[in-house]
Amino acid sequence: MRLTHAGERFLVRARRALSQIGHAAIDAGSCGRGEAGVVRIGIFSSLASGFLSDLLRTYVGANPGVRPDLIEGGPAGHIISVQRHHLDIAFLTGRPVADGCDVAHLWDERVYVALPGDHELASRAEILWADLADAHFIISETDPGPEIHDYLIKHLADLGRHPSVERHRVGRDNLMHLVAMGQGLTLTSEATTATGFPGVVYRPLSEEILPFCAIWSPQNDNPAMRRLLSLARTMSKRSKPSLVDASTSTAAASQLT
Repeated sequence: MRLTHAGERFLVRARRALSQIGHAAIDAGSCGRGEAGVVRIGIFSSLASGFLSDLLRTYVGANPGVRPDLIEGGPAGHIISVQRHHLDIAFLTGRPVADGCDVAHLWDERVYVALPGDHELASRAEILWADLADAHFIISETDPGPEIHDYLIKHLADLGRHPSVERHRVGRDNLMHLVAMGQGLTLTSEATTATGFPGVVYRPLSEEILPFCAIWSPQNDNPAMRRLLSLARTMSKRSKPSLVDASTSTAAASQLT
């Protein structure tokens, strides 16, 4: 018994089809286990250093088949994107509340004042809010400018002062160059201080701690996102004791001074 010419042609195509089905099953299994695919991540923090930088570096190293798609933006836009499943997960400041979403506090960062190197406060190891009562601040019109503006209003209002705040249509890098030129001070998070700018120094704002959270939809079934979230929680548990120790040390130092 032997194949006819038609049978041989059929067998060639059948083998190709079975091979494609096999590859499809392997791909589906990899995606289902979170070993391949794309995870869409909304960020509101610098990747220069800190928890988020370490998290993404570790995740990418452990999951080479997954491509992280990073999207910068503000909290309001990120929350809507998570709710609509346009983002898998977002890392935001504060403790956001969003309908239909889960939130987990992962890490904290100190708040820093960026100021010119020749500023009178540059010699301080730490800055108090009272030191900033009469300061002039500059912020970006884009994120995180609006959040910094609200932060300044909230804290300086407690001192009975309305802060002097000037908005600029520039990004963070050029804003720091304006700081170096003496155009005003600005606030930034701890992670961003790893990036230096000529003529700019960073000084911590006493006892100001900024919480960072992950927000995601429990209806999102992307396994790659679940892997990222699981890793984030594991790393958070490891880092929180040191954060508590650092906060305690800062509080003790401020009492001594």
